[in-house]
Amino acid sequence: MVQGVGYRFFAIRTAERLGLAGFAKNLRDGRVEVYAIGPPDKLSSLGPALKKGPSSASVDNVSEEDAEIDPQFAERFSIEYNGW
Repeated sequence: MVQGVGYRFFAIRTAERLGLAGFAKNLRDGRVEVYAIGPPDKLSSLGPALKKGPSSASVDNVSEEDAEIDPQFAERFSIEYNGW
């Protein structure tokens, strides 16, 4: 559950620093989805950072899973909006 702690912006800053592409977006249930594309060594650095989160957050759980590369998100890292 992420509300008002800047987690998506933390994720984008971290991903950009690592040279990753993808997105971060809020889910309806209050969680944040982070989809990242990049070299394995950079991706492995993202996980620990997301588990820590921004200083204003308390992260209880981060789960990771492999996903197909979606070329739509392969150029840069962005914040996606669901439109709800």
